[in-house]
Amino acid sequence: MVKVGDYNVLKVVRAVDFGFYLDDGAAGILLPKRFAPEGLAIGDEIKVFVYHDSEGRVIATTQHPKGVVGDIVKMKAVTVTNQGAFLDWGLMKDIFVPKSKQLSGMRQGAEYLVKIYLDEQTGRVAATEKIEPFLSNENLTVKEKDIVDLTVYRRTDIGYLVIINNIHTGVLHFNEIYQNIGVGDKMKGYVKTIRPENKIDVVIGRPGYNRVEDEAEKILRLLNENNGYLPYHDKSDPEEIYNFFGMSKKAFKMATGNLYKQQKITFTKTGIKLAES
Repeated sequence: MVKVGDYNVLKVVRAVDFGFYLDDGAAGILLPKRFAPEGLAIGDEIKVFVYHDSEGRVIATTQHPKGVVGDIVKMKAVTVTNQGAFLDWGLMKDIFVPKSKQLSGMRQGAEYLVKIYLDEQTGRVAATEKIEPFLSNENLTVKEKDIVDLTVYRRTDIGYLVIINNIHTGVLHFNEIYQNIGVGDKMKGYVKTIRPENKIDVVIGRPGYNRVEDEAEKILRLLNENNGYLPYHDKSDPEEIYNFFGMSKKAFKMATGNLYKQQKITFTKTGIKLAES
């Protein structure tokens, strides 16, 4: 069965002046001549992307779109109409975002993070800016240390909300970020922690390959980055400690206690500071 909006490996069953027809179990799907590799012949199998052209016909191409059905990608609006907007999909035909699937109206030239989906009524590929209904952490398909695909969703007070494997959401804390990132960026990461209520914390990179700090190293780095002083101590709210350091209050107290014993930090009435060398 041919999947519209995705890649398919199909056999060439007929050649015509304007291209090749690929086997779909029916009349065949046209691969226009300009997208056919040199030497393609009847009986060959070829990997193609299948979608509807501007006239509503199912067609094949060897071009690579910016995303397939199910993907969440950032694309630029190239045309805006009263019915919706067309985004640059990387194909001959732009992808359509109905007005009802936009958050606050799209502007020509601006970029938007959207999910690509197959419209149930028309069977055509479309996109929506309303991503939230497609995301859920109710039934997790990941576990701690799993390598995952991350898409930066939006900035928050504690870091960036990211989309995990196009299914779940997680948080990439500011103190775990060592590179410039922005909404729509994609990267590999891994699940660092799964907290109560299936809240997920992630880190960019792969376990063992990126810079991994223990709690004490992180506290020292953050002190150095903040002029040797941080307004956190053993009476601080656990949520405040977690939001800033990405660790539990218990881990924070143990780490600062060890650093104090090693004479690397001192305690003040309002926080912690680097010890004078």
